[in-house]
Amino acid sequence: MPPQSDSRVDAYIAQAAPFAQPVLERLRADVHAACPDVQEAIKWSMPFFMHAGRNLAHMAAFKAHCAFGFELGRAVVDLGREAQAMGQFGRITSLADLPTGAEVRRLVKKAAALIDAGARLLRAPKSNPAGTAVKVAVAPARRRAAAVRAGSAPDPRAAPGSRRVR
Repeated sequence: MPPQSDSRVDAYIAQAAPFAQPVLERLRADVHAACPDVQEAIKWSMPFFMHAGRNLAHMAAFKAHCAFGFELGRAVVDLGREAQAMGQFGRITSLADLPTGAEVRRLVKKAAALIDAGARLLRAPKSNPAGTAVKVAVAPARRRAAAVRAGSAPDPRAAPGSRRVR
């Protein structure tokens, strides 16, 4: 059992279809190998991996396939398989459908680094009929706050025209 494991994830994997169990176990091991401080949780009835209090990735098992995806989606990996199933890897029916363990670990590290940099999903407004436009942005507020503290940018709360620095 991984160090930050959740017994509910163990139960989820044990209850999954026989074809899905090795896939889920391999994904779980790769995530923990790449990001040792990741924590597990069950959200929306499926396992999630959390880093720094934010969703990093999720996995799920269905009757005929598994799914694995990153919360930051295409900012981490874009294989063009999102239309096939939930997540960025499409329908996973066996270990052969997964990228190599080294590739999964590289992607997990990339996703964790994006979270550490303050990246967030910017979703399309609900009034958008397509509802598919999703962007990822590194929090400009963090960069601006750092610049204000360093004195290289004006404080946005200061009066217009002034260069008040905290």
